[in-house]
Amino acid sequence: MSDTAAEQPTGEPADELPSVAPRLRELRRRTGLTLETAARRVGLSPAHLSRLETNQRQPSLPMLLALARMYGTTVSDLLGEAAPERDPVIRAARAEPSAAGGWTYWTVGGAGRAMQALRVHVPQRAQGDLVRVHPGEEWLYVLKGRLRLTLGETVHLLDPGDAAHFDSLTPHRIAAATRGGTELLFVHTLLQSGAAELCLGDAAPRRGL
Repeated sequence: MSDTAAEQPTGEPADELPSVAPRLRELRRRTGLTLETAARRVGLSPAHLSRLETNQRQPSLPMLLALARMYGTTVSDLLGEAAPERDPVIRAARAEPSAAGGWTYWTVGGAGRAMQALRVHVPQRAQGDLVRVHPGEEWLYVLKGRLRLTLGETVHLLDPGDAAHFDSLTPHRIAAATRGGTELLFVHTLLQSGAAELCLGDAAPRRGL
């Protein structure tokens, strides 16, 4: 994500999200990363990451996903949500909605796994200009509405029942293509080490998810 895009307001009051600042500082220091190195790996400026770590700004959901990947953890962990017991069944009543950057999401996967599963509602025009590049794989399945998925230079329109599975090193963009927004199931892999190198390549846009 470019610094310009990262600085744009999310349109939500900062106090709608739990503060992730202490957890971000703790994870970065635990992995031995400098502010500059961590910021470069996730596609932010050091100044912007510093503001996140000092609670001067709140991250969007794509940014939370990128930070979780880099530190080998989950969005729920960054938000300080208590990890549920290791139960293979996630009941609907336990899936509380959270909001970030205009997206609403529900954690529908177990904690401490090698992948993270979310149900996501993407309103129209919410962060549709953010191009994401990061290691791993993503799988998504459209539940409601129409999704515009850009992979490299190719634009795909996905309807309910359509799915996509792609390498996350391919520059990609997710946006709702219908007025009421799009609802989808979203699964992505997590990096297991915060020290893992992010090989984005010189030609890749310096933007993170």
